[in-house]
Amino acid sequence: MTARSDSRRFGWGLAALGMLLVSTDSLWVRVSGADALDIAFIVGVLSMVLYGAMALRQASASWMSLRADIWPLLAIGVLGAFSQITFISAINRTEVPNVVAIVASAPVLAAAFAWVALRERTSPRVAAGIALTVVGIGMVVSTSIGSSNLFGDFLALIAVVCFAFSTVIWRRHRDMSRVVGLALAALLVVIPTAFVVDLGAPDATAWAAILAMGLVCNPLGRLSYSNAPKYAPAGEVALFAPVETVAGIVWAALFLGEYPALVTLAGAVVVIFGMLHATVLDRRGAMAFGGD
Repeated sequence: MTARSDSRRFGWGLAALGMLLVSTDSLWVRVSGADALDIAFIVGVLSMVLYGAMALRQASASWMSLRADIWPLLAIGVLGAFSQITFISAINRTEVPNVVAIVASAPVLAAAFAWVALRERTSPRVAAGIALTVVGIGMVVSTSIGSSNLFGDFLALIAVVCFAFSTVIWRRHRDMSRVVGLALAALLVVIPTAFVVDLGAPDATAWAAILAMGLVCNPLGRLSYSNAPKYAPAGEVALFAPVETVAGIVWAALFLGEYPALVTLAGAVVVIFGMLHATVLDRRGAMAFGGD
């Protein structure tokens, strides 16, 4: 096992963990029943405090990164803020399966953006894996697509475009401070939503769900995923975005009593196989990317 393949495996692990944690966002949003902008503000404040504390613990490195990478950090901040606000708003304006179906386009978008910006060519194996995941996601959401609200779908599309492009920026600037970028994104969520937030509106259940999302799942998931491009190409990292779709189905079944149809289960299997095909196994059972 080479050092490069070890590094790539670690990147995949971070991406998978990040998407698994982020996959709970739709569950927490639905359980809370709160207004999207109220949720965005509270989660933004919590994330800003957490990431800000991490940045302060590495004050020297954070300041150096802020001075050296101010423009890409600001880009990450803007993209992250748009992604967060539009994703939460989409969950409240359209069906969850529609949102996660659009999120599944992240691998294709990230691979395309990486090819244009970084000249990272997508190998046939990764392309096949992406195709399989898209087919699988299509199977998962086939019974729901067509009943969504158009504006909610448009918001989800904005969210996934921002998400995919931020993956490429993280990849291009591997040494850029992750916590500074994420803290800026949280700050840029808080600033506009502070003018419309109503902290008295959420009830106890809503607060519990929002705190679970804002203190644990969302910030840790974003931190894990944003670090993944340091170790693996952007197209491969984004390939793990469908984990959010599959896991979201599991959370809905376990906690909301919404059980998937057989076609949904079949689609989940296709998605998992697509990820394994593109990242873990080659025809000889070796690492698919270990040699380049």
